[in-house]
Amino acid sequence: MKNDILLVGTGALATLFAARLSEAGHSVSMLGTWKRGLDALQKNGARLVDANGNERAFKVHATDDPCEVSGAKFALVLVKSWQTERAAGQLKESLAGDGLALTLQNGLGNHETLARDLGAERVALGITTTGATLLGPGLVRAGGDGIISIEQNQALGPLEAALRSSNFNLHIVNDAKSLMWGKLVINAAINPLTALLQISNGELLSHPNARKVMASLARETAQVAQAENVNLPFSNPVSAAEDVARQTATNHSSMFQDVRRGAPTEIDAICGAVTRRAEKHGIQAPYNRACWQLVRASVSHV
Repeated sequence: MKNDILLVGTGALATLFAARLSEAGHSVSMLGTWKRGLDALQKNGARLVDANGNERAFKVHATDDPCEVSGAKFALVLVKSWQTERAAGQLKESLAGDGLALTLQNGLGNHETLARDLGAERVALGITTTGATLLGPGLVRAGGDGIISIEQNQALGPLEAALRSSNFNLHIVNDAKSLMWGKLVINAAINPLTALLQISNGELLSHPNARKVMASLARETAQVAQAENVNLPFSNPVSAAEDVARQTATNHSSMFQDVRRGAPTEIDAICGAVTRRAEKHGIQAPYNRACWQLVRASVSHV
């Protein structure tokens, strides 16, 4: 049985997920506020460029009106962290009373924001390392096969089946919080530096000073995770960050892409969140604090 799935967002990941789910035969709706993105999706569908440069389009329903997609049983939240509060307000109107919203966002605080507005029983936590580059409104290029990790929740069965049928690499885990902090270590180490230096992920490894700062960011974030009683999914945070930079060497991080087009970034939910948690525990996090302030200074933030 095919499923009706609501995607909150119209950016790179939302467009990628929409295309893949629609290709597998699922009915996909997209809820957003970006007018150019919505217009392109309504006119041309979700367009996906594959590794060979071939473009295909897939039918989706795109709207900025939560009432048009009310009664949604499953929603995937794929907006930037600074848009989470707005997304929660939209989901209040569109998510069914027994519906479930799954967040696959970067950074800290998204699950808590959604749970506060929707109720903890209606929000599930997930993490994805799937990458995508937005080439234009409604047009996306996949950034290599990543993993989607979702906390164990029997009610998510139909959504899990839909993601698997769409050829996503899906893992069900007992401790999504561990993976969320693991991804935070990686994001804090790589994203702000690539944004500030305007370089690809892999280039961080070829600049000795950048590599040292990347290592310091990873160690700081891991120290804060330890203070939060989180068991990270790796033993060496520096090696983990360097491995990801190596594996995604040609990728431009989402933060780099945001800074390049003058858009708000997720720095508050990444280095900013690490800095605030560090303060709570009396830990110094000078590298995260510096990157937080520098990225905020480079573009306007809401």
